[in-house]
Formats: sequence, C-alpha cells, structure tokens
Amino acid sequence: MSLPRQTSDDILAAITVPSSSPRATFINWGRTFSCRPLAIFEPENEEQCELVLDLAKREKRVLRAVGVGHSPSDLACTGDFMLRTTKLNRLLEVNLEKLYVVVQAGITLTDLHVELAKHGLAMRNLGSISDQTLGGIVTTASHGSGITYPVMSADVSALTLLLADGSRVRCSRDERRDLFLATLCGLGATGLILTIQLQVERAFWLKDEQCSRTFDDLIENFDEIVRSAEHVRFWWIAASHTVKCSVVNRTTEPKRPLIPWFWRSLMAFHVVQFLLFLGRYLPYLNTLTGRFVAWLASKPVTLIDDSHTIFNVECRVRACFPVLPSLFAPSIYPQHTTEFALPLALAPTCLRALGAWMDAEALNPAGLRPHFPFEIRFSGGDDIWLSPGYGRDTCWVGIAQYKPYTLPVPYRTLFAKFAAICLAHQGRPHWAKAHAPLSPEALRGMYPRYDDFVRVVKGVDGEGVWRNEYVRRQVFGEGITDGELEGGREDGKGVGLEERRFRIRDVYTE
Repeated sequence: MSLPRQTSDDILAAITVPSSSPRATFINWGRTFSCRPLAIFEPENEEQCELVLDLAKREKRVLRAVGVGHSPSDLACTGDFMLRTTKLNRLLEVNLEKLYVVVQAGITLTDLHVELAKHGLAMRNLGSISDQTLGGIVTTASHGSGITYPVMSADVSALTLLLADGSRVRCSRDERRDLFLATLCGLGATGLILTIQLQVERAFWLKDEQCSRTFDDLIENFDEIVRSAEHVRFWWIAASHTVKCSVVNRTTEPKRPLIPWFWRSLMAFHVVQFLLFLGRYLPYLNTLTGRFVAWLASKPVTLIDDSHTIFNVECRVRACFPVLPSLFAPSIYPQHTTEFALPLALAPTCLRALGAWMDAEALNPAGLRPHFPFEIRFSGGDDIWLSPGYGRDTCWVGIAQYKPYTLPVPYRTLFAKFAAICLAHQGRPHWAKAHAPLSPEALRGMYPRYDDFVRVVKGVDGEGVWRNEYVRRQVFGEGITDGELEGGREDGKGVGLEERRFRIRDVYTE
C-alpha cells in the first residue's frame, strides 16, 4: 500500500489508542499478565493493518496481534507494538451449498454464533466459552470435547495472511500447505491472520445428560464412557472422589429450560466465590468447599438447547446442573489456569497418578488445598504441526486457581507438580495456557514437525517482526533460565517476569 507519508501518519494516528487511555495498558482476561506496549493500534481494515506493519518494520519493532486477550499466559503481551483485531470482525461470505463461511479473524465466537444463526448454520464443535476471537482459537489450536472431533483449527479450510514482507497470501491444504499447517497453531508467528474460511454445519440442538460417578468407577470404565456419546467431558472434584459426567448427543427433542436463578446465580456464583475468598486465609476450607459443590452437583440433570449454548459451560449463558459447570466456566472468575494434552491410551494411568497426588496432599497437614475441579475433555488426533493433539487421540486435563473478587491466590507449586505428572505421561501443554517453557530439544521430542515449523516461520519472517517475547521464549527457547516462570511469590503477587525489559508483569506485582 503506497500513500503519502502525511496521509499514512494521519491514518495511524486515528487508529492509535491514546497513551492517556486505560486501554493503552493491556491486561489479559484472567488478570494474570499485563503489559504497556509502545503503542496499541486498532485497525478497521486490511490496508490499515499494512500501514501498522510498515511502521513496525521502519521502527524495527515487534508487532503483536491480539484479540480479546483471553489467554491466561503472556501469549499476547509485548513491550513493542500491539495490533488489536477486534474491529476486524465481519462476516464476509456464506456458502450454503458447500457449508463454509469466510470471516475476518477478529470476530468473537459469540458474534459468529449470531451471524451463523441468521443462515441456519452452526460451528460443529466448541469449547467451554465463546468470548475469544476466531483468530485466537485458530492460532492456539483450542478444542472442545469429543473423541471423534479434532481441535477447532481442523475445521479451517483456508486462511488469508498478511506476511512480514507486506504481501497478502492465501493458504490451504492445497495451496502453500506448509504455511497453512504451521499457521493453524502458529501462535501468531507466521503472520497476521486476516480472513478465515471455516467449515460449518446446519444448525442443530444438543442433549446434555449429566450424572455423578465415583472416580474409581470412571477409571475402570474409562474408554467405554469416553466413546459413549458424541461429546463427553468430566469434572472431577478430588476432595470428594466424585466426577460429574456430561454426555452430549444431537437431538430433535424439545428444549429443556434453565434451572432456577437461586442455583444458577446465588449458589453457583456468589456463595462459592465467598467460600473461595475465605479459602485464601483458611486453605482447609477449599477442601470443604469442594465437597459442598460436589453435593450440590450430585443430582442428575438433562438440558436440551442450541448447540453453542450446550457446548458453552457459562453461568451467564446457562446452568445445566446446580453449581459445578457454572463454577468452572472459564468466564465466571478471573483465574490462573493450565492444561495438558495426554495421549488417550495413557490418560487413565495419569489420572490415577494425579489422584494419588491429591490424596497425599490431603493427608499432609501442610499439603496443598487446591481449587476444583479438574476438567477432563477429549479430541481426535490431527495433523497440525504444533497442535497438542498432533498424531494421537487426546485427553485434555486442566486445573485452575480462581481469583475471588480478583484477589491473588497461590498457584505456582500446584501447577509445577501437576505439570511434572502430566509430562511424565507424555503430556503436551496447551499453548494458550500457563506453563513453564520447554527447550527446543524437548519440543522437538514432543512435536515431530517442530523443525518444519521453525523453518517455515524463519522463511516468512526472517527478521522476527511477528515474534513477540512469548514466542521467542516458549517456541524458540530464547532467554530461558533455570526456574523460568516458576519464580516470584507463591501468593500469586509476582510471576518472575517483572524484571524483563519489555515490562510484562503480573497485575498484582505492585
């Protein structure tokens, strides 16, 4: 794009967040990381994206694209330039015959559901929330649950990218295949995703049936239960040795109503949040709260609704049974969270190891008293180079430490022990969630196409304009030191990053 310098400067000024604005500081949704970029741009079209890229190259700055900042890690953070994609949010094309849509990458899933519904369409699979942008979902290989459904990035059939040299290119499995497979879980390192061609389906309803099982019963019948429905997920409360099982299938039955406000709002949000607040000072209360929630969630429940409403476990959207799914909904409280992708064949063994660890902590008067539950989901294998589900059916296990009233909570020791057990069972960390960096050698062992990914990234971005601090550290192994991301204070007030020159810091450091 060639414009007079003055015109370009005027356009850039118009899309720059004023330095005096609170929005000039980026804070992720979980309130676990913040940064103060040199400038934040909010372009409204592709030409403006090109101008921002040209400025970054002239100034020799990193340009980091970010959507709504839902990742609880520092994935989106930078001390250089930031480009928010949230105004690049339009539906561009609908093909009812071939069942695909083309959308700008900055559209949120919530808005996409609305647009798809106008045409009688729906996404085929979803995670627990829809707050994220589609571009963020694609570039982190985020997932829903269902052993025959791969990560959501696998539903993408084509992409349009803005490369570091300023060119716009289209890629797919038939066109620039290597670039396509590197970008689908590329963490923003290959270029700026402008448009996404997404395979969709005719709109459908889902029936969600939940019941409680003992942990031992689940493990003994693990494979049978996992394959008993199209979409299966579990919430395991270790303190009570119980698991809430959700089995979901398509249906044409009439919709079932929501549960009463008392359970959905008062109990699921306010009472539990207050108990978590007390648990900051009296950790043993976390165990009692877990048992209380397990009791509240013990009743079998069935819910039937639109597909995205069933997929999304959100208190403000639905409450499919008293308290538990609403509590664990990632949009309900700010939180520290981590998740690992295990090979399905090793999942029962790993879960038993996690259970033994939790029992040992409970028997130790000075042991950890974590929040709850463990969320357990599933996905089919895929061929996306850096996808945690690459080449194998996968069991995803996630944990969280909630921040009641946004207050800090300890999580570092808990996450380190959890990660050690998962890594010992061939676990791969979810890229969008918090995890200690792994060396290139370790990543090479996890991901057979790691070297191909590095080759593609360096081929399309030799100067590293798209590679922010997270990508350089977590993917390329730059600047890793002993104890990286495990330093700081166990009370959650420091994350060991505040000394870095790029000023990424925990929002509670001060």
